[in-house]
Amino acid sequence: MDKLKITGNSLPNMPWQDRPEGSKEVMWRYSENPVIRRDLLPTSNSIFNSAVVPFEGGFAGVFRCDDTNRRMRLHVGFSKDAFNWDINPEPLTFECEDKEIGAWVYGYDPRVCCIDGRFYVTWCNGYHGPTIGVAWTDDFKTFHQEENAFIPFNRNGVMFPRKINGRFAMLSRPSDNGHTPFGDIFYSESPDLKFWGRHRHVMAPAPFEDSAWQCTKIGAGPIPIETSEGWLLIYHGVLATCNGFVYSFGSAILDIDEPWKVKYRSGPYLISPQKDYECMGDVPNVCFPCAALHDVESGRIAVYYGCADTVTGLTFGYIPEIIEFTKRTSII
Repeated sequence: MDKLKITGNSLPNMPWQDRPEGSKEVMWRYSENPVIRRDLLPTSNSIFNSAVVPFEGGFAGVFRCDDTNRRMRLHVGFSKDAFNWDINPEPLTFECEDKEIGAWVYGYDPRVCCIDGRFYVTWCNGYHGPTIGVAWTDDFKTFHQEENAFIPFNRNGVMFPRKINGRFAMLSRPSDNGHTPFGDIFYSESPDLKFWGRHRHVMAPAPFEDSAWQCTKIGAGPIPIETSEGWLLIYHGVLATCNGFVYSFGSAILDIDEPWKVKYRSGPYLISPQKDYECMGDVPNVCFPCAALHDVESGRIAVYYGCADTVTGLTFGYIPEIIEFTKRTSII
């Protein structure tokens, strides 16, 4: 096989910790997890399911910070090393010309995607139920809110890091108004961030007999990474057990030109709830990936994931190894 080509930028200062001696895991956890504790802010009940990107020689992010009223809020944060974060105690606010769309209800589980030097934020936005909000910023100070991408009910809006066929592209997971007991991933395109269409089905939960950790529902995680094998997608899957939902995450490879076509999909998970901070918290047994940093020179990847809906964890790996794992264990 030809050498894997990874698209992106050199990021030698990305957070990293070598694989523990003797470990054979494809991805391994940061030994000092949780990397972001629940009470980093004076009024935070929990900080999890958040997104980070390289920014001005360091890192910036949009963080889900549920406050001690248990309101779901978004906050901006900055870091020099992507380990230690300075999160603004004041919630993020959006500029929006349409007062109806811009009226704040709630916001959670953000993703941040850089396209042509501009940062786009998607999040689960409250508008007569959960839908996908879209905004952009150049400086992480002023955020310009666009139209909601879809009508309720929808979650897990994840944009691609470049236009596809000349259009913005997004993955999403249509849902319902409750804690959705089902969920397939879909693909959509937009010429202008206002009108989204050309919807295509990507993948459904796996049959229980093939891969139980992802048999109830699935949803896109971090921004897909472009490689010569296709788009590498880290996604979460859910198993319904007698003790409630269990959230784990695995990997898939999507076709580079038609991303709604899945080439490979891991049968085993990459990370599942096993550590205390993943198994105990406001919502036990959750590993929910929302962001990834990667370096094209070394092939390193660092994935930020929400743990038990309470704190933020960090896990590491090598993109070539994850690609090989995905192909070797594929259930497609």
